[in-house]
Amino acid sequence: MTTSAGAGTRITVHGPERMTALGRRLGGLLRAGDLLVLSGDLGAGKTTLTRGIGEALGVRGAVTSPTFVIARVHPPLAEGPALVHVDAYRLGGGLEEMEDLDLDVSLPESVIVVEWGEGKVEELSGDRLHIAIGQDGEESRTLLLTGVGERWAGVPLAALAESD
Repeated sequence: MTTSAGAGTRITVHGPERMTALGRRLGGLLRAGDLLVLSGDLGAGKTTLTRGIGEALGVRGAVTSPTFVIARVHPPLAEGPALVHVDAYRLGGGLEEMEDLDLDVSLPESVIVVEWGEGKVEELSGDRLHIAIGQDGEESRTLLLTGVGERWAGVPLAALAESD
């Protein structure tokens, strides 16, 4: 199911397999320089969505939660951008605290996905995609995708919804 929500697009998915599939569809729209900021409760599906993005980008290594390492870089197996997967949960401050990760250096040639990044990484780029994941039950999730900046103007986010 998909609905337009003012500045954002709502998509509902049921189950982790469909969240991964949504990530694969989203990954097909991504290109080097894209910044995605994910928010949602623990267990909402942020890493599951990122796993699908990694599959679509064709990157090396299993996409797992980077909670304890803060960031993982998944190089491409062929042509295309690397995936930089960041978990900013344990980082308290803003971008200054993340400087050691060199995200600003990685951004032009990578797709960067930051879990728990709201209020911490927006300074990296005026163009970014915010994805808020809400839990509607044990298996059901509603995602609000909000594009910010020229990059996301006109990108058909509603087309990412499954057509069952």
